[in-house]
Parts: sequence; structure tokens; C-alpha cells
Amino acid sequence: MKATIERLIGAALAALPDDCLSAEARALPQEVERTRDAGHGDYASNVAMRHAKAARRNPRQLAETIVAALPADPSVAKVEIAGPGFINFYLSDAAYHAEINAVLDRASEYGRRPSGSGEKVLLEFVSANPTGPLHVGHGRHAAYGAALANLLSAAGHSVHREYYINDAGRQVDILTVSVWTRYLERLGEAVTLPANGYKGEYLLPIAAALEAEHSHKFRRSAEEVLADLPADEPEGGDKEIYIDALIARMRSLLGDAGFQAVVDHSLAGMVADIRGDLAEMGVTFDRWYSERSLATSGAIDEALRRLEQAGHTYRKDGALWFRASAFGDDEDRVVERENGVRTYFASDIAYHLDKRLRGFDRLIDVLGADHHGYVARVRGGLAAMGEPPESLEVMLLQLVNLYRGDVKVAMGKREGNFVTLRQLRHEVGNDACRFYFVMRSHDQTLDFDLELAKSRSTENPVYYIQYAHARVASVLRQLTDRGLSHDAARGRASLDRLVHPHERRLMVAMTRYPEVIALAAATRSVHTLVNYLRDLANEFHGAYSMGNENPDMRVIVDDEPTRDARVALFMAARQVLRNGLSILGVSAPDSM
Repeated sequence: MKATIERLIGAALAALPDDCLSAEARALPQEVERTRDAGHGDYASNVAMRHAKAARRNPRQLAETIVAALPADPSVAKVEIAGPGFINFYLSDAAYHAEINAVLDRASEYGRRPSGSGEKVLLEFVSANPTGPLHVGHGRHAAYGAALANLLSAAGHSVHREYYINDAGRQVDILTVSVWTRYLERLGEAVTLPANGYKGEYLLPIAAALEAEHSHKFRRSAEEVLADLPADEPEGGDKEIYIDALIARMRSLLGDAGFQAVVDHSLAGMVADIRGDLAEMGVTFDRWYSERSLATSGAIDEALRRLEQAGHTYRKDGALWFRASAFGDDEDRVVERENGVRTYFASDIAYHLDKRLRGFDRLIDVLGADHHGYVARVRGGLAAMGEPPESLEVMLLQLVNLYRGDVKVAMGKREGNFVTLRQLRHEVGNDACRFYFVMRSHDQTLDFDLELAKSRSTENPVYYIQYAHARVASVLRQLTDRGLSHDAARGRASLDRLVHPHERRLMVAMTRYPEVIALAAATRSVHTLVNYLRDLANEFHGAYSMGNENPDMRVIVDDEPTRDARVALFMAARQVLRNGLSILGVSAPDSM
């Protein structure tokens, strides 16, 4: 409907005299917005005020000229000029009736643009280090990323969902030695978990699986393991020095092949747990991308080759540096240490170059708020390697505060005393998790109210929206119970019976859906869709409740054309609710 108004305005501008407006001005996108007050029409445009100076005319005079040039269209009942030159459009009832028919005809495709009509997008999200189970903060990333991917797909973009596995570096070594320690404990060796190791019980089944698969193959005596090691923190030593020494001892005792076998086993166990947790939540990926593969595939070599070839690197103190400060970063960055080991930053820019080389136009990373310095750094790397820096967008998500009463639960992964995403899902359900995690703007801190999320009341927004969907199914069941049937063709032909203000407001609300999808996708604001669905459910409940005040306003009335029209209206509303909930990854139940 908005597109219709934009088309009419474009046609009017094209019909203006050549000396009135330049070709460049005519080609500008039209600004058409829904009005906040129905008394001012359905849509309004400030096109006359935008072009008045270029046209050398008073805004209201230009508005009159534009209105006079508007083509006739059955969707528009009348057009008025308001204030300094706003053009207000009042849609006809027929326009809304046609849109209801479009909802019923297109069903799950309503509100969606043709696939592939937009950009080719690689959306990377969650990408939590595989050193422990996902916690509630990761849940917000999963819910937001999955819903954003669905939104972008609905807006016509080709979306590839990717999880980047940080399976290289010191954190993986710490995970490995933590699993190995648990394994030795199982075999009766007097080896305690290092102070800087991962302490959660989630490592116990991985250690048990290591024993089941390899028996005593990786067993070494406590005397061999602990001989001449520096003191750990509980004994007055430095925990960082101790765990590095323990990792080195493990490598020495097991050899490179043995050490790598435990690495692979530990990572496989953690990645399988993360993958299963997300799948249970309804979040899946097109690819799980290994950081280690960047080295084996030559991707890091290619990135460094590009930087050196373009003259953006230099040697200092034996290390290779990237001139990041020349591309907006606050300092230069090491990409290869003096010992030849490539840095995390080298992996990061190589990964993003690889994304571009795979043909993606838009790279969207969903990261925690503590990664704010990452944006300029990686964009600078892209620019230095000859890629457009603006192709990268980074959505920074704020923290989640999980409230159990007035107490916040600690999130320390190494201490193992955090609430996992799996625990949260089991307590409140997937629907509440998916919904509540995207209920606020991603750049705002989220307070997750457990008690509200579990409540079966209209105060719970996800319940309120799902209840609206279920109520339509209840109406259809009531028809059957009374021996009545719905004549879909007669309902569509009788939409002019929908004259009550509540019915009109419901029609207006549901036909906003395509605009909301386009806006939410363009601004990456999933919560915009959440707010819309709450408003739509509110309008539906208002229309449904009319019958409580006036029996003539019930859905199931004796007059068949009116009854069928109201059922058609409700079925269209149900479809829009279902489409929106599907994008959020929330179910649309037929009973509550």
C-alpha cells in the first residue's frame, strides 16, 4: 500500500513541467510515512516541502501542483494538503479489502519480497568460544541473529548463516589441559584441576568419553605430570605461569599427535554440545567455520600477501605489523609475531577477506558490546586489502541481566557457576527465550524477567500474541461445533460489511506488516517487529471483544455474509501474526 502511494507521487512528479523540477530531484526516493493520527489520513508525504526550494515555489503551491498531477487510483479515496505543505492520502475501503485478499492469497509469503532481490549477505552470529556451554548472553545473540537472518530473507536478501569456531589459540589449550586433568582424575591420578582451568562440571562427560574411546592411552602418572612444575595460585604461585607450564608438560608427555588428539576430542565434545543446544532452540547455521582452517587453506597467507603487496605492513622488533592507524584504528597491529605465529587479528582480517572472496556483498557480525574497537580495526583491514570497508556491519549486543527474584546470577565460565542457555530454555521454554531476547533493541541492556516469561497471562507479551492466534482457531472450532461452515468466497465478497472502528483499526494494523518487515530489516531492529506484533494482537483482541459488549458485533452471527467477512478478517490477522512469529522463531499455537 505504501508502494502504491510512492508510485503515484513519482508519476505526479514525472508529469510536472520541465522548468518546475530537475530530473535529479524527480529521481529521488519518495518519503511516505504512515500518519500517527487517522484524522490526517493513512499516509503523508513531505515531498512538496523537500522540493520547494529547487522548484522555486511556496511548499503549499507546489503541493497543489503535485496533487493536481496525481493519477486517479481506486486505492485512494481523497487527498488533502495540510500545514506547511504535507500531502495526506486517505485510502479507500476497497484498498484495505484488496490487502486482506492479498494476505489470504499469499499466506506465508505475505510481506516477503522476492528471494534474491536484495544483497547477498553473510550473517555471522553467536560464535562463542567452544570452551563451555552457552550461557544466557549467548542466547540473546542466537535469538537476535536468527531473527535478523529471517528478517533479511523476508526483505529479499540471500542470507548465509555462519558460526565461527574459535578452535585455535591459548583458550583451546586451556580447555584441553582441563579435560586431560579431569581424565587423569577419573583414572585415579592425584592431579588437581589448575586454578586457571575450566572448572564446570560440563567437562566431566567429555573426560569420560575420552576414557571410553582411548582407555589409558593418555594416562600419565601424577609424578610425571607434576614434577618440577611451578606453584599454582593456591600454593602462592602465579596461575598463568602454572597453566602454561602444565600445557607444555602435557605436550611433552603426549607428543604433538597425542596432544592434538585430546584437543580434537575436547573441541568436538564442546562444539557438539553448542550445536545441539542451538538446534533445540531452533537456531541453525549453513556453515560452522573453523578458525584453524584459515591457516591450512592459505587464507591468512593471502591476507598478509595483500597487505604487504599494497605496502601496508612493516617489520619492527622482528614482528610484522599492519599500519592499522592509517585506516582509522587507534594504533598499528601485529599480524605476525617474531616467532612466526600469526595473531588473532591476522585471522580476523583473513576471515573477512575470505567472506568477500566467497561473493558476499554485505558482511554482518553480531558481537558483544565489548568488541566496539573491533569495527574500525577490521574495516581498516578490509580497506587495506582492497575491499570496501563499508561492506562490514557490526551489531553490538548489550548484556542480559537474568533476574531470579532480586539476585543476578554470576556468569563466570571458568568457575562454572553460571546459568546455561539450556537451563533457561528448559525453565521458561523456547518461545519465551526467543521472544524475550529480542524484545528490546539490541543496543540496550536486557533485563530478563523469569516469572513474567513463565506466566500464562496477558501481561506476558509472548502469551498475549500467541493467544490472539489461538483465538482465531477457537472461532473456527466454534463454527464446526455449531454445525456451521465458513464460505471463503462469500467472506471475501462481503468485506464491505466490516464497518466498525475496531474492524477498521485491525485492517489498518495488519496491512502495516510489509512496511514493518522492510523497516526492521533495513535498520536491523528485530524489536520493531516485536512491537508491531504486540500492537496487532492488541487490535485483534479489541475487535474480538466487541461481542462481549454487543451481541451483534460477535464474529459468529446469524447474518452469513457478515459472519463470513469477520471470519475472513480474523483469518487474515491470524496469518499475519503467524508470519511475524515465524520470523522471530516463536510458535503460533492453535490452543493455549
